[in-house]
Amino acid sequence: MFRFLTVLAAAAVLGLLAACEGEDAARSESAQMLSCAQLSDLKIAAADIGLQTGGASVSAAESLSADAAPGSAAAGYCLVTGKILPVDPLAPNIEFKVALPTNWNSKGLMLGGGGYNGTIPNVAGTMLNSLGASPLARGYAVFASDGGHQASTLPNPAAFGLNEEAYRNWMGDALKKTRDVAQVLIKASYGREPSKSYFLGSSNGGREALTVAARWPEDWDGVVALYPGRRFTSTVVAGAAVLHAFAEPGALPNRAKRGLLRRAALEACDVLDGLADGLIGNVNACNARFDPATASLHGVPLRCAGGDDLGDSCLSDLQLSALGVMNGPFHWNFALASGETSFPGWPVYTSDLGIESPIPALEPLQLAIATLSIGLLPPGFPVTEGMSFATGIVDGHLRYVVGRDPDFNYFDFNPYTGWPYATRLSELSAVDAADAELAKFAAKGGKLLMMHGTEDMTVSPRTSELYYQGLQASLGGPTVESFVRYYLVPGFAHSISSTFNAQWDQLSALEAWVERDIDPRSNQIVIDSVGVPGRSRPLCPYPTFAKYKGSGDVNTAASFVCASS
Repeated sequence: MFRFLTVLAAAAVLGLLAACEGEDAARSESAQMLSCAQLSDLKIAAADIGLQTGGASVSAAESLSADAAPGSAAAGYCLVTGKILPVDPLAPNIEFKVALPTNWNSKGLMLGGGGYNGTIPNVAGTMLNSLGASPLARGYAVFASDGGHQASTLPNPAAFGLNEEAYRNWMGDALKKTRDVAQVLIKASYGREPSKSYFLGSSNGGREALTVAARWPEDWDGVVALYPGRRFTSTVVAGAAVLHAFAEPGALPNRAKRGLLRRAALEACDVLDGLADGLIGNVNACNARFDPATASLHGVPLRCAGGDDLGDSCLSDLQLSALGVMNGPFHWNFALASGETSFPGWPVYTSDLGIESPIPALEPLQLAIATLSIGLLPPGFPVTEGMSFATGIVDGHLRYVVGRDPDFNYFDFNPYTGWPYATRLSELSAVDAADAELAKFAAKGGKLLMMHGTEDMTVSPRTSELYYQGLQASLGGPTVESFVRYYLVPGFAHSISSTFNAQWDQLSALEAWVERDIDPRSNQIVIDSVGVPGRSRPLCPYPTFAKYKGSGDVNTAASFVCASS
């Protein structure tokens, strides 16, 4: 007992000494801290940024009250806007924003972009498909950039790819440059750097989350990657093959035919997760048993008799063939530096492709889903409204990034041989593959949360599955288990869904894992905001799925268990 009291007394003395020293240090730091107005004149030297730039400067710093962003900020904050100058005078600037809250929680957070970027994410808001208060409202210093180009100045979203520095910025360099500039601003404002740093991203931002963890692991304590849009080169190659297939006259099924396919898949597979609820939970089992070429709906074959198009009551052989190309896998016969020889395809048979909604209020959502899947109009050149989102991506990437020929017609590209861009595609694929090197991130104790929807027709969930399997092969199962959690959400598409529109408090899960060692393996739930608003499911680690226990509220996560079969 005496020894214990002696230790307490010694600790108290040390605490008093540390407090005094801390007060002196705080006074010293306080003298160096800048007000929001003072930040508006700040210049940041190129030497303070980890990659080559022309330096950076703040163009505006504005003090805002909480009501300037309702629901976003629990207190006032300083909104800093600036630019990072390029090395190449022909390259565009990187434009960025940093939100510095009055009530800082001593942590920093970066938001990823989307698509080809070109605009700055809302640093006072939150990421798509998120629950809970925004990072800024939680006290984070939040920052983001436009990825190194400004969409409003471009003739095409991919046109920045004509400049090599701009392309490298979009592929990842802008993330490091923005983070380093934000660190300078955070230290200038608060007198110290963040104690923890996190990255949240979805779609292309999900790819960015994996990129920062792989390339600059020392900068980040944890990252969230929702439906990450990686493997960009091979996605474009396979996507071109899909566009060629659906461009054949009569190959693109209309929305009535898509409804037939959807209902037939549900009839065959809905109950495989123990419950007929409009969600195909056991996707692997469904893929093993469901083939639209031989399937039926209420006993009537999906395939039109003889294979000809006989109207909205069936699908023709041409339509089934085009769907099969998209379902994949797609193989090419030229070499990629990444080592890839194929693309796993998209979950076209088990997904909502933009069917006709019986609920008028959901029709705009269904039209958006149609665009994010196979489009409302067949692919064509030039690309027009109504064609799929993928049509614009493949077209822009081949013209501006791959060929750097704005006049190139993507129908002249051969996805099987890579002609005329096989060499260039190989070079680009090597850059794509760099996000898989997570050994250093794991070794430093970093944590990664990944989530993907089973019905994502924009970024195939099969690419995330291959990524996760690749990590297991390179790092070993125990290592991956120590720092990665990958979840699949049945019924969820690419950021939206009419079936199960997933909402998840991923930031709280990441904080708990990094800061308190609370493993999110079996304590996470995801909530639907559209299909059946408010219903919940457990987030099940890959390769398990949410299986109904056989009793209990069908709209409550507690009635389900994560199962492998």
